[in-house]
Amino acid sequence: MQRTAVRRVLPGLAMLTALAAGAAGLTGCSGASDGRSTSDSKAGGSSAAPAQPGKYRSLPAPCRAAADSKKLKAMLPEPDGLTPEQRDQLYAGVADASYDGDRHVGCRWTSQTPEETRLLSVGFERVVSYDRGAASDDDKAKQVYVRLLTDAHLPFPGPATTPGQGAANPPGPAASPPPPAAPPASGAPSAGAPSAGAPAAGTPAPGTSPSAQPELGSRVLEGLGTEAFLDDKLSAAGATAAQSRTVRIVFRTSNVIVKVEYSVQPTLPGTIPPSGETQDRARQLAQALAERFNE
Repeated sequence: MQRTAVRRVLPGLAMLTALAAGAAGLTGCSGASDGRSTSDSKAGGSSAAPAQPGKYRSLPAPCRAAADSKKLKAMLPEPDGLTPEQRDQLYAGVADASYDGDRHVGCRWTSQTPEETRLLSVGFERVVSYDRGAASDDDKAKQVYVRLLTDAHLPFPGPATTPGQGAANPPGPAASPPPPAAPPASGAPSAGAPSAGAPAAGTPAPGTSPSAQPELGSRVLEGLGTEAFLDDKLSAAGATAAQSRTVRIVFRTSNVIVKVEYSVQPTLPGTIPPSGETQDRARQLAQALAERFNE
């Protein structure tokens, strides 16, 4: 009887042992599969490293950065009768109010003489990207510069036209010369002869200056910072108001935008500030500021 009972129990124990071993194997396979899926998900979810911060982490004091005595004295003539303290105050400038000296700073100067009033301002803006995974500080600064360039209605610089670009469309045959004109009637002036009272060729029209300075206009600049442009504005002429000229230079160096604005306002009507001289003085100061950032 005992042997019969043992024989009946042993197959049941063997079956329970086999079931337990199978369950353990399934658990191990499931854990390995979960481990592979976890590692795969981690590998697939990795993202690119964020861009490094911009080159400039702070801004220089604009009043001191532009304090070149020779350039400032050329741009801002000293009125007569100033005391040494007043002269120092004139060229020291007045700092703009700023709530974040590491992001926006500026400085202004004013010079008044009996002949004219001159205004000068310098501003620095440090551009920061709040999502460097999507755009770097330099990328954001470039976007700011392009917006300023567009507001000035200047074209974005592109590739130059190649010399052979128009070779595909050769010019057509030359037109035949026009027939000779009929001789003028007796007593009538010839077509090329000036009428009575008209100025001869090469003579300036009344009211115009024979030594008028050429207008250089607004344009994109080269050799100044990373990219730069110049905006030249001349106010409208009036019977009693003098024309003022304002030259604004904007350039980018890495993640900093620099603005230089120089305005000349004559006192007497009919006086026009020369374009070349005004632009040259503003550009010399802008070049000195660009070198200051590269130190």
